[in-house]
Amino acid sequence: MTALLFLLAACGKGATVLEGPPIGSCAYTSPFSGELECREYYSAEVEYAETDCVELLSTFEPEVSCNVAELMGTCTYSDDDVQIRTYVEGDAPDRCGTNKFGCEFFANGAWEPGANCEGNDEVAVLENPFPQPVRVCVDPIDGEPAGQSEGGQVCTWEVVSGATEDGRSFTDYAECDSVIRQRGFSAAEPDARSLEEDVRMGDTTYVADVDWVRTQIRAGACECCHASAKGVGAAVFDADVDGNLMNQFHDNGLAMGAGWIPTVGFGTYPPEENNGFWRSSPENPNLSVIPTTDPDRIIAIFEAELEHRGLTPADFAGLTYGGAGPLDEQRAFVPDACSEEEGVAPDGTIRWLPGRARYVYVMEADTITPTVPPNLDTPDGTLWRIDVPEDGAPVFSETVVYGQVPAGLTQAWPASGAPEPLVEGRQYYLYASADVLFPISRCLFTAGDPAPSSCDATGGRGGIAGLAGIAALALVGARRKRAPTA
Repeated sequence: MTALLFLLAACGKGATVLEGPPIGSCAYTSPFSGELECREYYSAEVEYAETDCVELLSTFEPEVSCNVAELMGTCTYSDDDVQIRTYVEGDAPDRCGTNKFGCEFFANGAWEPGANCEGNDEVAVLENPFPQPVRVCVDPIDGEPAGQSEGGQVCTWEVVSGATEDGRSFTDYAECDSVIRQRGFSAAEPDARSLEEDVRMGDTTYVADVDWVRTQIRAGACECCHASAKGVGAAVFDADVDGNLMNQFHDNGLAMGAGWIPTVGFGTYPPEENNGFWRSSPENPNLSVIPTTDPDRIIAIFEAELEHRGLTPADFAGLTYGGAGPLDEQRAFVPDACSEEEGVAPDGTIRWLPGRARYVYVMEADTITPTVPPNLDTPDGTLWRIDVPEDGAPVFSETVVYGQVPAGLTQAWPASGAPEPLVEGRQYYLYASADVLFPISRCLFTAGDPAPSSCDATGGRGGIAGLAGIAALALVGARRKRAPTA
């Protein structure tokens, strides 16, 4: 007999229906959180479940349900036509809120708290927060020429979009630890073409182009996730594997390389600050996703690969977000009016939903929602932004007053001086986040309106504010949506 389980999906998106019983399960260690998780697959083909489980470095168990002793909660969501319920194991109440929002924000799913998370919805990142970019300058390694920076040093931004000098290896001049913490890493299989022989590898001109693409990958932070010998592994394509690198790319990855799918959401430095490397940006959205010193050449190479596969720009016309997935969804987010528990009171006191914030913004109402550094985290229209240092303690709601920087925090915008005063009767955008891309509150308020309804800032829960609301974005316990991948 088929059982149906109906759960309310996040943000009023309807219901997720699980058609049971499950065809089987996959127990694994989350590549993002390092915690134990288990997935049950409903209305799925066995091949789908097996492939998905292999990507998680585990083995699919047919006709076996998940058995989790210490349950934080479950996330139920739909991936194409497949329904999945993920069980998150653990007994860390401080991570319940982040798991909840990870489920709702990343997977568009429904979070059901387990016994270990009942009544706990605070969003907080208390350990291992997002590391802001750091510019590292070191002497060149033995045998390499002097660097282009002062004193002959080689300077490199330690960030996902960073690149060292052309012809060098990123991992020789910067650490991958920060890069991985900024984006998360999960191994993924290359395109099936990578297993086939390719007669084009007998063409010296073609091979020279492929090898040049390898040098561009190695010079950038791409090397951390796309070069198994020097990084932590390989996600889809691996610059260290012999053979035709281009055949490892899936079709969407090639389109991202050619700029046919915009990949603005990943963020980038301007070339003059990034050792001459260009990448897709709001100003140049149709550049390649791979940082490069020669945009025209790399685009031509990827376009030739797409033509070889019989593909045209029309085949990717609807894929506006590229591989940035939630990064682009966040940029495209349109805020609604603040709830009674959110906003800026006439005296400037700022209130947000349950959680401890590392970043607080007040922006013009039509400002694009902030995402990632270096160029998308302080969008045009930002009036005021304050940050908690990486080793600092995040702040509670009602402890921040507009224009006043609390002790231990820094004002990231404006660069100096006080922000513009808020104009009574004018609408503004409040954005408070537990970490980069971990929104707690993102809503519109009107300056001068009466203070939000008063409630105990501790909420009776040891310093957690107010009522339940959206929690922080977390990779922990959240399903990687099957977005176009490089």
